[in-house]
Amino acid sequence: MRLILILLATLTLAACGGRPSLEDEPLSGAELNLEEFFAGDLVAYGQFQDVFGTVRRRFVVEIEGTWDGETLRLVEDFVYEDGSTEQRIWTLRKTGPETWEGTAPGVIGVATGEERGDTFNWQYTIDLPVPGDETMRVSFDDWMWLMSEDRLLNRAYMYRFGVRIGEVIISFERD
Repeated sequence: MRLILILLATLTLAACGGRPSLEDEPLSGAELNLEEFFAGDLVAYGQFQDVFGTVRRRFVVEIEGTWDGETLRLVEDFVYEDGSTEQRIWTLRKTGPETWEGTAPGVIGVATGEERGDTFNWQYTIDLPVPGDETMRVSFDDWMWLMSEDRLLNRAYMYRFGVRIGEVIISFERD
């Protein structure tokens, strides 16, 4: 019983950590335009770490992005450290000067996002493939910051049943 109480207390404290906001003061005068940044070929390096900070999985993603003036299509080819692969194809549509919607296989409903200065917030729920030919339904609260004209940093908070289970950190680089 004591172990359960310690675990619950630890999870509660971990879930209380601060998160970014679109209201945060921008750190640069740069303007992130997804359709410009993601048009072309990119490579991304990332890792998933659990709520305790333990790195559980690393990956590299090659991305091919195309923008036709209305739709941003991202073909993402993941290679994980164990050699397994995954492909995810996002179709994003700009719905306003700073807002986006998107879909991809496995995404439940429609993902929504908002750009503000050098920052983009993207939220969605997805049935995420996990090792062992299974999926796990998780929600993502993605935060992206334009670091330079060819580098974007992404920190994604992951939730399951409303409880934070970990984070994904990704660095996107334009070729």
